[in-house]
Amino acid sequence: MRTLKSTIYLAMAVGIIGCKDQKKNATTQTETQVEEVMETSKAPSITLEKLEGSPAYLNAALGMKQPASGEIKGGGETDFSFTVDNYELGAQTTGPNTEALANSGKGQHIHFILNNQPYSAHYEPDFKKELPEGVHHLVAFLSRSYHESVKNPNSVVVKKLSVGTNPEDTVGMDISAPTLIYSRPKGTYKGKDTENLLLDFFVLNTTLSEEGNKVRATINGQEFIITEWAPQIIKGLPMGEVSIDLALIDAKGDYIPGPFNKVSRTVTLSE
Repeated sequence: MRTLKSTIYLAMAVGIIGCKDQKKNATTQTETQVEEVMETSKAPSITLEKLEGSPAYLNAALGMKQPASGEIKGGGETDFSFTVDNYELGAQTTGPNTEALANSGKGQHIHFILNNQPYSAHYEPDFKKELPEGVHHLVAFLSRSYHESVKNPNSVVVKKLSVGTNPEDTVGMDISAPTLIYSRPKGTYKGKDTENLLLDFFVLNTTLSEEGNKVRATINGQEFIITEWAPQIIKGLPMGEVSIDLALIDAKGDYIPGPFNKVSRTVTLSE
């Protein structure tokens, strides 16, 4: 009888200890989950702030000599020639932003953009570009060595190029309408260059203001409203692929129609 009672007491004790262990494990697991959530909440959020400290280049000017006309007979390799005044291609831009941002060792250059596709950088005023037949919309502007555009009325060339015989205009851009042109960020960023990403764009035929037209930037799903045509710095980005969507919007927040006024890009950040 005593043996049976001892067995029962022992089983009860084991059960109680087991319950305590289960509760302890559950508590430990819950605490771990809470700690993980807290650590996640501590992760830096994406921020956007205006870039300051760049030389203004108010008198810099860009013009296009060739093609002299917007009519180009045949597609293929095409010669381009630009004039550059009060601005030195190939020079390093002065100031602190040269060290703070991804910077081109080749210096200042021209951003050459066809149909709002990713730009090509040109460090000389004369170069060749491959042009397929069709109607293309060219926007070219002066860029600092760290890829910030020079923003004045004379620093940009906007040109409609008709290549081939009776080319079809599949874009339908009105060069007199409010237009948004994407510039940066672009490509892959590594190491220190991932800390500060330049967000830069060109706006045509409009001004940005708190009461008027604006640019909506959505970065990895986080939305920002830009009310001034000025370069921005993106901080707090995670490693990996980053999505960037820009849209030109009016005072009510509605999209302003235009073939280039909504654009989506991805860039990659790595250690």
